[in-house]
Amino acid sequence: MDNQRLILVLVFSFSLIMLWDAWQKQGQPKPMPPANATQGIAAPGTGAVPVPTPAAIPASNTGVLPATVNPEALPAKVGKEVVKTDLFTAEISAQGGDLTRLELIRHHATEDKTRNFILFDNGERHFYQAQSGLIGENLPNHKSVYQFVAGSLELKEGQNTLEVRLETATNSGLKVAKTYTFHRGSYLIDVGHEIINQGTASVSAHVYFQSVRDSKPPEGSTGGAMGVSTFTGPAVYTEQDKYQKISFEDIAKGKAKFTHKADNGWVALVQHYFVTAWLPQGNVEREFFTRKLGDDLYGAGVILPVAAIPPGASGEVAVQLYAGPQEQDNLAKIAPGLNLVVDYGWLTVVAAPLFWVLEMLHRLVGNWGWAIIGLTVLLKLIFFPLSAASYKSMAKMKLVTPKLAKLKETYGDDRARLNQEMMALYKREKINPLGGCLPIVVQIPVFIALYWVLLGTAEMRYAPWLGWINDLSAQDPYYILPLLMGATMLVQTKLNPTPPDPIQAKVMMFMPIVFTGMFLFMPAGLVLYWTVNNLLSIAQQWQITRLIEGGKKGS
Repeated sequence: MDNQRLILVLVFSFSLIMLWDAWQKQGQPKPMPPANATQGIAAPGTGAVPVPTPAAIPASNTGVLPATVNPEALPAKVGKEVVKTDLFTAEISAQGGDLTRLELIRHHATEDKTRNFILFDNGERHFYQAQSGLIGENLPNHKSVYQFVAGSLELKEGQNTLEVRLETATNSGLKVAKTYTFHRGSYLIDVGHEIINQGTASVSAHVYFQSVRDSKPPEGSTGGAMGVSTFTGPAVYTEQDKYQKISFEDIAKGKAKFTHKADNGWVALVQHYFVTAWLPQGNVEREFFTRKLGDDLYGAGVILPVAAIPPGASGEVAVQLYAGPQEQDNLAKIAPGLNLVVDYGWLTVVAAPLFWVLEMLHRLVGNWGWAIIGLTVLLKLIFFPLSAASYKSMAKMKLVTPKLAKLKETYGDDRARLNQEMMALYKREKINPLGGCLPIVVQIPVFIALYWVLLGTAEMRYAPWLGWINDLSAQDPYYILPLLMGATMLVQTKLNPTPPDPIQAKVMMFMPIVFTGMFLFMPAGLVLYWTVNNLLSIAQQWQITRLIEGGKKGS
């Protein structure tokens, strides 16, 4: 009976989550005209070289060229180059030197597993790009046209790095080079700007790095088995204020709240399983910003200063760009707090330790399915005293079921007297009718947290177990595990005491069928956990019931 009650509470809890999610979506703002570009950003700094606001960064509508470029010198169509490494197929545009498309060749698309996953997209399904440029008069930005410097565009066998260089010049005697450095086996890309001052006056500038994206959620991030959604949007991290998520809705309303200035930290765009993050190095003063660029188009980035460059000298600013999966162990090593982009919702305090244990078990057994089974056994051992108390209470309840039925026959017309006699019977038999509640309360957050782990961790994406289970984060394609789980629930129902109320007894017998249907659409890893948990519970419950019934007969 404890599992039936647990599932009822779970359904109620998930219903609340779905209602909350639906209410939030209902309250989302309708499309607005472009907001003031300065919203969501602190005022300019007051140092010797003022920090420009994002208003100085041009908007991202394509096709508009800065005044410093002679349109007659432009080709009919701005060119692009395709870069190939062991992890990426990337497209870099000559306009702005922007990273306009990024294909992750070791990750399959969510809906069509024959295709690779597309992170940056130039409009095929949605708009998502990485842009950077200089802020200042006559300085090139992400709308300026660059020329590719001749060189290799493919990471060759035995080669550990690949540098792609683009150059442009301004009317004021500045030569600017933009470089992308790709590394073998790494989702980190070094993005650098070099300013060579060939003019007659000193130059002071700032460099901005931004991710531009629409608000469309990625494939597979909404709905899930119970209608919950993972977070899609910008995030800022600083040592002072830690991890701060920013919704697209707040940016559109001009209500985005986050740390704007710091000498540490990073800015990211987060989506289901993947993340893009600009990671400035060292303790350089930086300014984070978010802004609405147009109808369903948003930018999030960071502005960094460039030291004054006298005539004949050069200056350089480089930032690392992480563009890849949310693999927590790797993220934690790349930058402080970067692993926090994995979205566990409001149960992070439970889900994070659960995943840590899962990861440790995975290192031992080498398979996420067996790791889930190991986690289930560990949780069962931890909660063994609570479960034992619950099963003892149910075993005793099963023994007194005939007495309860007799009381109902005797006092069925007097509800108050019936309750009084039932409580007296429980007291004589030393039965706590609420003995199964505590294990239920403890299991609810564990169950939901594991659901979030399976839903939100990139490590579980396409993780196989055995046989037909080739993706623990997706539903069982042949529904074998849910049917096995339903069979274990039926066995548990038979082991539990029969409710004295005939209608309630019929409901309890029908529940395994109802919840088997519900688990048909759960992630296979979650159904695996629940099935193994049921098998262990059956063994524990059978043993405790046998001992108590044997003791009663012996007495």
